[in-house]
Amino acid sequence: MPPTLTPDTLEDRLIDFGAAVCGALRRLPKDLVGSHLSRQLARSATSPAANYAEARGAESRRDFVHKMQICLKELRETGVWLELLHRRDGADGVGGLKGECDELTAIFVSSIKTAKRPMRTNG
Repeated sequence: MPPTLTPDTLEDRLIDFGAAVCGALRRLPKDLVGSHLSRQLARSATSPAANYAEARGAESRRDFVHKMQICLKELRETGVWLELLHRRDGADGVGGLKGECDELTAIFVSSIKTAKRPMRTNG
């Protein structure tokens, strides 16, 4: 059974994911396309961790959902950039990053659905 995913462990996973993507970017060629992919991936892959930290301090449920949706958008964008990189170069190591990106995306889809549900009242 996998360990429980807490807000702290999710934030750590997002930070680790952003760091892993940035590490992989060092191996890209320094040509025009490689530079473009590097910039785009560096932005989109590191954004979810910062936005999730903001979501954890949200002022309302609506604010929380909004910030979580921003994380989801950035993860989806990252997934597309990783797929482009893989198709361009068959880049080594991208498969693992894409897999983690897909898992994180699924977590955010589920979390947003849960957060949008009406709150239960006791009574």
